[in-house]
Amino acid sequence: MTSINHNDMDTDMRYLSLLSQSFPTIADASTEIINLEAISNLPKGTEHFLADIHGENEAFQHVLKNASGNIKRKVNELFAGNMREIEKKDLCTLIYYPEEKLELIKSSEPDIYDWYHITIHNLVKICLDVSSKYTRSKVRKSLPEDFSYIIEELLHESTGDTDKAAYVNVIVDTIVTTGRADDFIIALCGVIQRLAIDQLHILGDIYDRGPGAHIIMDTMRHYHSWDIQWGNHDILWMGACAGNPACICNVLRLSLRYANLSTLEEGYGINLVPLATFAMDVYGDDPCDEFMPKLLKGRNMDEKTMRLTAKMHKAISVIQFKEEAGIFKRRPEWNMQDRCLFEHVDYERGICKIDGKEYEMCNNHFPTINPENPNELTQEEVLLMQRLCHSFVVSEKLRKHIRILLGHGCMYAIYNSNLLFHASVPLNDDGTLREVELYTGKKYSGLELMQKIGMMIRAAFENDTDGNVRKYAIDYFLYLWCGKDSPLFDKSKMATFERYFLKDKETYHEEKGNYFKLRDDETVCDRILDAFGVEGPNRHIINGHVPVHASKGENPIKANGKLMVIDGGFSEAYHKETGIAGYTLVYHSRGFQLVQHEPFTSAADSIKRGTDIKSTTQIVEMSAHRMLVADTDKGAELRAQISDLKKLLYAYRHGIIKEKR
Repeated sequence: MTSINHNDMDTDMRYLSLLSQSFPTIADASTEIINLEAISNLPKGTEHFLADIHGENEAFQHVLKNASGNIKRKVNELFAGNMREIEKKDLCTLIYYPEEKLELIKSSEPDIYDWYHITIHNLVKICLDVSSKYTRSKVRKSLPEDFSYIIEELLHESTGDTDKAAYVNVIVDTIVTTGRADDFIIALCGVIQRLAIDQLHILGDIYDRGPGAHIIMDTMRHYHSWDIQWGNHDILWMGACAGNPACICNVLRLSLRYANLSTLEEGYGINLVPLATFAMDVYGDDPCDEFMPKLLKGRNMDEKTMRLTAKMHKAISVIQFKEEAGIFKRRPEWNMQDRCLFEHVDYERGICKIDGKEYEMCNNHFPTINPENPNELTQEEVLLMQRLCHSFVVSEKLRKHIRILLGHGCMYAIYNSNLLFHASVPLNDDGTLREVELYTGKKYSGLELMQKIGMMIRAAFENDTDGNVRKYAIDYFLYLWCGKDSPLFDKSKMATFERYFLKDKETYHEEKGNYFKLRDDETVCDRILDAFGVEGPNRHIINGHVPVHASKGENPIKANGKLMVIDGGFSEAYHKETGIAGYTLVYHSRGFQLVQHEPFTSAADSIKRGTDIKSTTQIVEMSAHRMLVADTDKGAELRAQISDLKKLLYAYRHGIIKEKR
């Protein structure tokens, strides 16, 4: 037995007394040690990394269902040489979309009884493979109640034994003859999907552009194990929920820009009628050509609706710049007063002066702006914003979804020697960590900065927060969205005003921060990893936020393998720019695999034709040995628990603590 230091024992007595309540005897403690040692020697569970989903719920659901090709890989391995390609494709589609695929099969399959038998046996084989990384207890907890006993029997009975094979065949036959085959197949497919991924990491930006952010959040409510590192678009919606008027305007503007009103209206019950009425009254004669919405795939609008959307788009944009100016002036320490650009417009000449240079306006129709006080809201705009703010703040479903983001998320996370955050860590020109001032006047960098920002975000939603702190926290959502030293933005400016109102495209340029300029430097990445306390011989930074321009030869693997950029590229708006639909990452017991995706067609096409997202897998880093739970953060926790239990055994055996028989 390991020698025990008596001084340590004195220190640990209170904890050991508590531990003895869970393990009251030597037998209980010994059994738990055996259990934990066994778990430590199981293969490492598969981690799945996604980023920048941007409301594309169909593509997201599909990648979630196929585990970035992980399920397809297992089907190919298990049935290589024993099944035709079309059969493997149909089997994969069945696992992804069991209800819909079953209906198609039943309408065309001549011998459905035989098909049920073959398919159930194949699914059990796949389920057995994906469950092999877990204890029986964990697998049991993941099984649906109706079929828990039956699935467990099928998973743990060998068909090599003649008697057992007959037993298994009778179980399958009975499932079919009692009319439960469809329900059983659906349940089994769900178990395979669940066990294929042990932990899902979302590196930010569930919201904006796509039509189904609310659907994605409903999915995540029921997902078995996941975390999120908040992205700038998530923060924008969190700010809107907290009642920040500038964030509300930005959320509305982006939704109108991409003709994406379903998340607002259908998802969260935001009433847009007051905005539509106001826009028609104020901008009825304005064609608002610069504000015509970008129609992405599957979104059709007639001319009249397009024109109304453009007017609403302009109306909320003008109000946004006024609301932002109010906050920038209220928070002079942010040094963002230069973004109050309505103050720099000569409304008679139609020019805007920036940094001493004059630029021609492409639109100079501003009926709600008083040149003497250009940032002041009109009475009608004040009333409109009151209604819109009320609509966001009282949306029960939005608040519920934001609570989920708070419950599962933070600014950064560290898992198994991987540092995860959405966008950046502020850096100085020389690559050292940049200090950023927060509400207290103190400056923070790196890990401490991320922690303090996370606390500030949560303070906006806590009723017992000091009033002034809470007001600052609500304002701070805007800085996180567009502030120069924000870890979620990290650019010189957000040139939204310039893109809408100025003709000269040189004003559109947004200078990237030092993190994006220096992140290909291995030394810089090591410095960041050190600052966050990330250890291990194979440690990495994993980011999203910035689309990888694969069509121009950009490599998502940077800094000699220390940094991986996995912007999911789910949003159709990026596809022409990047040439692909982005990347996802899979980290299993053999190592890292980066998966490059082509654009997703549709779930309906996948069900009918068996099409999958065309993906190319790139092996990033393979382990010399198959990684076990013992090699992970969980393994370190288990070792600590085993050490504590051994101390408890020592205490029992030496009479320091009495067994509770």
